[in-house]
Amino acid sequence: MRLIRQFFALLIMSLAGIAQRLGLVLTIIIGVACAVGVLVSMLAMGTGARQQETANVRADGVVLTSTGSRPFQSSVPREEAAVVRDLPGIRRGTDGEPIVTFESFFPMEGRRRVTGTRVFFPLVGISSSVLEYRPQMHFTSGRMFQRGLHEFIVSNSCVRQFTGFDIGDRRSLSGGDWTIVGHFDQGVGQPCTVYADVDALMSTYARNSYSTVSVVLPSASDYDAFRKAVQTNPTLHLEARHEKEVVEDSFKQLNALLDFVSYFVGTIMAIGATLGAVNSLYSIVDARRRELATLRAIGFGSGPIVASTLCEAVLLALPGALLGASLAWALFNGLSVSPFGYSFHLEVTRSLALTGLVWALAMGLLGGLLPALRAARVPVTTALRAT
Repeated sequence: MRLIRQFFALLIMSLAGIAQRLGLVLTIIIGVACAVGVLVSMLAMGTGARQQETANVRADGVVLTSTGSRPFQSSVPREEAAVVRDLPGIRRGTDGEPIVTFESFFPMEGRRRVTGTRVFFPLVGISSSVLEYRPQMHFTSGRMFQRGLHEFIVSNSCVRQFTGFDIGDRRSLSGGDWTIVGHFDQGVGQPCTVYADVDALMSTYARNSYSTVSVVLPSASDYDAFRKAVQTNPTLHLEARHEKEVVEDSFKQLNALLDFVSYFVGTIMAIGATLGAVNSLYSIVDARRRELATLRAIGFGSGPIVASTLCEAVLLALPGALLGASLAWALFNGLSVSPFGYSFHLEVTRSLALTGLVWALAMGLLGGLLPALRAARVPVTTALRAT
């Protein structure tokens, strides 16, 4: 109990003197705020990307790819794709046909409206059954592409961000002109997407296999039965996975890169803020040498001095963490970015703010450790000489 009373007495004394060393305290708070703000805003890229990737994923959706491959490297021959349509356990649409979509992916270039910067995004060849597979998809202007024709439909995010995607605009593709005939929305977090008739695109690029085949099941609980039907069919060399699993796997490298960049930059900022905190706390300890020595002389132990100095460092880091997370939310939440040519919105969430708080506490502990040990080693003779 005696040690606890000494700890609280020392902590109260330290906090009461903040006004006399306001400059040093602000240095710690601002340094921590900058480090936390940068970390949270950088991590918001990965969070925003992941939310956008999975925003429209169906729980009852299943994607078939060639065994062991990702969607962009997958190859599903037309013959096997035709067999998939006849598999049992696929939900049927309003027209009585099974809800099956065939997709092929191609790169497409766009130029930003403001900067003119080139950005590449996917051109997706898809069957017209996409309207059954994505019921949230609706046209805001124009119409659906017609099968076999050189026509594009584009998401409204493409129209907002890039030039050349207005209704009636023509885009050159492999020596031929393709016409923009429709604009659509596709739900929350929609990236720039361009759709065209899959067979027309495959004919243009002389391709004879799809990238993926997507189906809708009567319910998510039918997944195991459908997956078994695919595995036991001797004519199929495909694997079936949940749509969410496929999407996450497709963007795994991008998400890993975003997280690495975020923590790398955040760590550099944290090191700078921690060193700044160490210097400021050293100055605070030096300014209190006589006071600390006097306390040692009247019976205060080294343990409470170390603990109170560490606690002070952590408490000074907390307002910096709150300030940094608040600034990240105010300045960057919802901001559209395009790192590595992929466009999405930053999302500053509560979990990221909590991560920033933990980051700040770690900076406070590391920054306060050496000054705390120094405070505990202030010799008693310092107070005696001063007296």
